[in-house]
Amino acid sequence: MKVSEVLHMNGGIGDSSYASNSLIQREVIFMTKAIAEEAVSDVYCSMFPKTLCIADLGCSSGPNTLLVVTQTVKTVDKIRKKLCRQSSPEFQIYLNDLPGNDFNSIFRSLPRVQEELKEEIGSEFGPCFFNGVPGSFYSRLCPTSTLHFVHSSYSLMWLSQVPKGVEMNKENIYLASTSPPSVINAYYEQFQKDFSMFLKCRSEELVSGGRMVLTILGRKSEDPTSKECCYIWDLLAMALKQMVSEGLIEEEKLNSFGIPQYTPSPLELKAEVEKERSFSINRLEASEINWAACGNKLYSSDDSFKDDGYNVAKCMRSVAEPLLVRHFGESIMDKLFHKYGEILSDCMSKEETKFVNVTISMTKRE
Repeated sequence: MKVSEVLHMNGGIGDSSYASNSLIQREVIFMTKAIAEEAVSDVYCSMFPKTLCIADLGCSSGPNTLLVVTQTVKTVDKIRKKLCRQSSPEFQIYLNDLPGNDFNSIFRSLPRVQEELKEEIGSEFGPCFFNGVPGSFYSRLCPTSTLHFVHSSYSLMWLSQVPKGVEMNKENIYLASTSPPSVINAYYEQFQKDFSMFLKCRSEELVSGGRMVLTILGRKSEDPTSKECCYIWDLLAMALKQMVSEGLIEEEKLNSFGIPQYTPSPLELKAEVEKERSFSINRLEASEINWAACGNKLYSSDDSFKDDGYNVAKCMRSVAEPLLVRHFGESIMDKLFHKYGEILSDCMSKEETKFVNVTISMTKRE
């Protein structure tokens, strides 16, 4: 399976779409807002570029897509006014995701977003030029030495391919306590290869002194099979195994499926950045957010773990369904995610469940 041809969030605005199930990703963007603002402020005040070039990598589609971009524009304008600079810079904005992303939804929302920015900022608002950039961020995306600020949130845990040897990881769809050492090593080596290539490509695209802020689904533990990063997939594997026992999925199908993801620790990220040597690290932090943040607080019951479980299942469906459909077929999806919701509800009623986010802020070396 070529991940770049299959991996994308569910498009549209339906019940299982990413646009309708991305509240947790939005919350994480707000949690890390101060780090992004600090980086943008530093790069703007050190260069005062006539055109500020920004790239949001793994932008997806939906209400979060232009959130970071609009925050960045507002941050720059706030600093400009504070420093009494008369002219606002122009903004060149690159929105990147894989070709299967719902770019049309993004383009349709641009006139409204631009109008809102003009109304809020006023007559000094610098023009914004938007570019859709379909392609893998494990390759070059932008011209050499053009970018001032690169942002990515909840995207870089996805690998360019499923590591080799996944068939040895029987009854698991991701790393687990029962995964053989060879499988664990294969996942880690694929992460190292991919993240190193990501850093190399961005180092060529960023100007000297340019800034990059990345937030990645990760872990605090140095154990890549720890519960804090693997549990969410363990429970989906449990639902798949139930369907195997009911004869709805072939066991061979389950054993040949793997999630192309790796959730790194802060130390693993630090090691790769230091090895690649193009960037200096400004900040490296880990944070947590409850799984229940997936749910829409306007519509879910205050104390219903059942609602929370099904909300998490919908969130995971919006992210993982294209991969699952490609391997198992579309006909089982409703039943699979119903089972998954039941398992999640039971789990969340008995224990505290959290995602770990790792955020790293870097500067491109001279």
